[in-house]
Amino acid sequence: IHHYNFPQFSVGSTGRAGSPGRREIGHGALGERALKQVIPTEAEFPYTIRLVSEVLESNGSSSQASICASTLAMMDAGVPIKAPVAGIAMGLVMEGENYTVLTDIQGLEDHLGDMDFKVAGTSEGIAALQMDIKIQGITEQILTEALMQAKKARMEILAELTSTIAAPREELSQYAPKIEMMQIKPDKIKVVIGKGGDTINSIIEETGVKIDIDQEGNVSIASADTAMIARAKQIIEELTHEVKVGEIYEGTVKRIEKFGAFVGITKGKDGMVHISELANERVKEVEDVLAIGDKVKVKVIEIDRQGRINLSRKALLPKEEK
Repeated sequence: IHHYNFPQFSVGSTGRAGSPGRREIGHGALGERALKQVIPTEAEFPYTIRLVSEVLESNGSSSQASICASTLAMMDAGVPIKAPVAGIAMGLVMEGENYTVLTDIQGLEDHLGDMDFKVAGTSEGIAALQMDIKIQGITEQILTEALMQAKKARMEILAELTSTIAAPREELSQYAPKIEMMQIKPDKIKVVIGKGGDTINSIIEETGVKIDIDQEGNVSIASADTAMIARAKQIIEELTHEVKVGEIYEGTVKRIEKFGAFVGITKGKDGMVHISELANERVKEVEDVLAIGDKVKVKVIEIDRQGRINLSRKALLPKEEK
């Protein structure tokens, strides 16, 4: 969103300030159109961006100046824009067959001239155009000259911009909320949300983060605390991780039965170690080897048709213990 404010004092006038007029809305929209071409995707930068251009003094194209200022502001804020954008206003004075194309027109040249042609873009090309003329039309030659002069001026402005800030800052301000994106399979969304939102609410309660999930499985995790973002991401990864045969986990013994022990290997996923898979020697009682709360390394040896996970402890025992 690009908001453009043009107070009356910027041109030496006084009056009552009110809601934005048509001119302010139009100039804001023109600047937004130019800047929108270099805004990163939501996956690259999952933030809402609001730019406010406050015109403090005006004797030229303040709309194009707002594009230049907004470019610097975004780069300084750490927004990874694709390229810097600059704008310039071109003018025209015609007398019969004779004409002159003006570069970077001032207020008087805009008022008395025949054209106000705003050109904004990057070093690679044009991002937005707007033309106001007071004559019936312009020739192809005039348009070509105006675009060529605008390109030359744009390159000079871009050189000044990049001499101040060569590239967007690599890190956001320490005061900005941090947002991290991750992708999960759409069929895992219900796992993360849980029954009645129990699972996702427990993650939020534990970490204090804000979590948003769309229908495509795009997950955004927001917080001022990067450690809590990492923790929430870890929990979601554990919840959505698909256990595979051959994987090794360090789990916690949750329950003991006569026939084996149930071990929690990831958040929300348990597997069973049959009594025959506890050790190489014959085990009479599960309690002889494991107790509830014990940490134990196990290997996934089977996932049956019902999705039940079978684990083995003895598969990881050193040879000398066999």
